[in-house]
Amino acid sequence: MALRPDERVDPSRQLVVRGGWWRDAVIYQIYPRSFADGNGDGMGDLQGVIDHLDYLERLGADAIWLSPFYVSPQADAGYDVADYRNVDPLFGTLDDFDRMLDGAHARGMRVIVDLVPNHTSAEHAWFGDALAAARNSAERGRYIFRDGRGASGELPPNNWQSVFGGPAWTRDGTDGQWYLHLFDPGQPDLNWRNPEVIAEFQDILRFWLNRGVDGFRIDVAHGLIKHDELPDWHQKAGQLEGGGNRGPMWDQDDVHDIYRGWNAVLAEYGGDRILVAEAWVSPAERLSRYVRSDEMQQAFNFDFMTVGWNPVEMRRAIDSALSTNAAVGATTTWVLSNHDVVRHASRFGLADPTRWPSGIGPDEEQPDATLGLRRARAATLLMFALPGSAYIYEGEELGLPEHTTLPATVRQDPSFFRTNGAEAGRDGCRVPLPWRSDAPGLGFGSTGATWLPQPEAFAELAVNLQEGVAGSTLEFYREAIAQRARLGLGRGRLSWNTVGAELLDLRNEGIRVLVNFGKAPLELPAGSHVLLESEARAVADGHLAADTAVWLQ
Repeated sequence: MALRPDERVDPSRQLVVRGGWWRDAVIYQIYPRSFADGNGDGMGDLQGVIDHLDYLERLGADAIWLSPFYVSPQADAGYDVADYRNVDPLFGTLDDFDRMLDGAHARGMRVIVDLVPNHTSAEHAWFGDALAAARNSAERGRYIFRDGRGASGELPPNNWQSVFGGPAWTRDGTDGQWYLHLFDPGQPDLNWRNPEVIAEFQDILRFWLNRGVDGFRIDVAHGLIKHDELPDWHQKAGQLEGGGNRGPMWDQDDVHDIYRGWNAVLAEYGGDRILVAEAWVSPAERLSRYVRSDEMQQAFNFDFMTVGWNPVEMRRAIDSALSTNAAVGATTTWVLSNHDVVRHASRFGLADPTRWPSGIGPDEEQPDATLGLRRARAATLLMFALPGSAYIYEGEELGLPEHTTLPATVRQDPSFFRTNGAEAGRDGCRVPLPWRSDAPGLGFGSTGATWLPQPEAFAELAVNLQEGVAGSTLEFYREAIAQRARLGLGRGRLSWNTVGAELLDLRNEGIRVLVNFGKAPLELPAGSHVLLESEARAVADGHLAADTAVWLQ
């Protein structure tokens, strides 16, 4: 296949390729606008990533995943893509991307990039062509345009609601047709039953594969295909996406044909490239279909993430994921936080640590920060002990909480505005990282500017105050990741000893893992050697403290 003028093939890659590296990898999610600012404009960028690659290497990351950095009007923080083959000037240039990619590869880290295939930006050239074209045209056939209901088409084609609130349809003022957007009106849904859409995205995959990327995280992977008849659905779309229930807009069987085609594209390149599904799908058997041998390599285990601080439900989620994925020969991918959910250090500090809030605002219950971080570290030690791959969301290695007191005047998440503030939204987990406690903007960039304000609590959690400090959350993560790799826990086999209302007790590769969910210390087995604690003195006088975890040998 001929390359475009701005494409290249990286012949060296300088990576040690081992079969299925992703099966036990620790992958670090970078939300580019909030990771580090390399030019001082208050927005994180690719230069900021380049400047901190050594930090990620010392952490022990096997790979990094970058949330969208493509050309975009930023109606939804880059998940509204106007050009899939270029870098938005907010974040840098294609040359910056290449330097970042080469720098990661030189350190033995792979790079996964986000792909947003369910919808484009309303400013994408295709959508401009569609609006200018007649109904039933080839241009409109790339999206989902329909005539409205009612005497003059004044009502939407069906009753679907947007994940962000409000109707999922917007009327085109030119000729009165409606277009579907399961998210923001600036994110029109593509028609994935159109061969032209299929061919375009296979070409986009090749563009980035030719540059040398190691894989793709697929946004809304379960949403590309809609039911042919677009029937009414009397539930809120956001609940469907968040809870994994099936509806006519989610998890349609035909979606798997798309990923078989993508699997074949990646196979052309060799070297263990991967596809990772963001698919809010349940039960686990439905999710496992996305990671069959001819489809994707990973799918986030959101069941484990959403059950909260509850030992019985955690075990159920772990067992369900391991058994159903094993049935299709797939690994299991664990995650506790990401850019779309309240950070687990705050969720676990709520009065009900199993609650799943859509953001936390200043007028809502405020988490117990100390208790939340204690439980978060214990849950992380459990996660790192499980067979499979683990994802870290930027800043969780510092113990960052959710910013729960952001004023309405600074919020940017469309879900906040489309629900008239009823949902606080996702801004609280997207606040720029603190690198230096003694610098303006906590060292996020050279000028002190930050696109969202940082809470006071971040100053005490800055990297410079944790680096090299025994017992800090940063050093705890580094040690846990290193021990996980040394012991081969990611490729081990799990067995359970005890599970109850106050305890998880399991084994993997000769390591015994205990997590105390109770309010009182638990006595440890006699003669146990403590390998790693979730916090300093979690083990004292032969007992494991409440809300902590330990690895024993």
